[in-house]
Amino acid sequence: MKTIAVLILVFSCCLGEELVNDNNDKVRHCSGPAGCCDSCTSMAQNVGAMGEKVANMAEKITHLEAKLQNTEKDVLELRSLAGGTPQVAFSAALRESGSGDIGPFTTATPLKYKRVFSNTGNSYNPATGIFTAVVKGMYFFRFSMFNNLKSTPSSVVSLMKDGVRLTSVWDTSGADANDMGSNAVVVPLEVGDSVYVELQSNRMVYDDGMNYNTFTGFLLFTT
Repeated sequence: MKTIAVLILVFSCCLGEELVNDNNDKVRHCSGPAGCCDSCTSMAQNVGAMGEKVANMAEKITHLEAKLQNTEKDVLELRSLAGGTPQVAFSAALRESGSGDIGPFTTATPLKYKRVFSNTGNSYNPATGIFTAVVKGMYFFRFSMFNNLKSTPSSVVSLMKDGVRLTSVWDTSGADANDMGSNAVVVPLEVGDSVYVELQSNRMVYDDGMNYNTFTGFLLFTT
């Protein structure tokens, strides 16, 4: 509104009668006081510059408003994460389908538990069989083993943390054809630590639709 008022003042000041100069050219004679036209010209220039500044400011304000909305959204998401307890839990069985032995392998190999029952937090990767911690805290892990259906059992599996053995279950001899066992640990993990079940070299396990071999873990609390 102030810009419009200034423009009205400028044009009303510079309005005057048309005269003819010595060269027979029509010119407009300023009807205002002395120096009015010079002032009007200066004011018009200032108004133009002011209008450009206002346009630039309006564009910047629009950009800042959009940025503020995105920032508010990010803040809400961060508050949601910070205000709630992280949820990390998974459970999976060895085979998606079919039956038979897994192994033997010439080197110790992580078992890939492909039938995923739950995977809250998506920290377990069924393609590799590896759980990777994304939250620092205390975790519980449990695994079970069903050995091969051979006359002489030959199964050894270990729970591993970053390549270090935590605990194991084994059955490599016996009068019966098969046995089953399980083990569990509570262990602190840093972000990026990995936990997996490893089948030892030249050993095997057996599974079918009964899902004997399982791998389970969840976050107890953050630290």
